[in-house]
Amino acid sequence: MGSRFWKTKSKKPKKQRKAVFKAPLHKKRKMLAAPLSPELRGKYERRSFPVRVGDTVLVVRGDFAGYEGKVLKVDVKNLRIQVEGVTRRKVDGTLIYVPIHPSKVMITKLDLSDNLRKQAIERKLEAV
Repeated sequence: MGSRFWKTKSKKPKKQRKAVFKAPLHKKRKMLAAPLSPELRGKYERRSFPVRVGDTVLVVRGDFAGYEGKVLKVDVKNLRIQVEGVTRRKVDGTLIYVPIHPSKVMITKLDLSDNLRKQAIERKLEAV
């Protein structure tokens, strides 16, 4: 993560973590970006893109590596996303979605139903 996110120029890990936890929501939203699949990377000429509800992602790290599903919820405050099919059973038997950090998933299909999102991708393509 580049310096555009931080108020501090410190290299100390403690201060870096503090900056992430205390960041305002409009800056945390940018931190919720996930890498694009190689096909999408070639098509859109971007390495990563912010995750949204409706995107299809592939979990690439952790206990649920290999699961692919749609993003059901994006938790900006806690910097986590919930993916369909990635569940855990609680002691009382209820299923809950396991929160996953967006850096541990790869976007395989973008939800382009929003015109503003289409324009964001086209802006990058025009600049190149």
